[in-house]
Amino acid sequence: MSDRRTQFYLDKHNGKWLGVCAGIADYTGLDVTLVRVGMVLLTLATSGWAFLGYIAAAWFAPKKPIEHYYTSPEDTKFWQGVRTNPRRSTAEVRSKFRDIDRRLADIELMYTSRNTRLADEIEQLR
Repeated sequence: MSDRRTQFYLDKHNGKWLGVCAGIADYTGLDVTLVRVGMVLLTLATSGWAFLGYIAAAWFAPKKPIEHYYTSPEDTKFWQGVRTNPRRSTAEVRSKFRDIDRRLADIELMYTSRNTRLADEIEQLR
């Protein structure tokens, strides 16, 4: 599953013409307007060779699968981070799990302690 999320796709749903610039923006996390302006400037600077690269990308790149359109913005940002630096992403996930584990241990300690006020509150909720 992760290899499908970390690959470049054409984003025809958010694209203006063939979806290459929208796909690049989705892949890198940049603003799509910046990518489009950059593409126009690059095309002008290379006398049209960048446009040929654009057409080649549109020809060879796969279309974005429909299930990738329904991901949350948080998931999208996570997968963009995985693409840019996988080691940092795994370190962030480990850090989040350590934080969750620490918080669960604090909850367990609070629940199993001899805190009579907390026990009374829990009994009132039952």
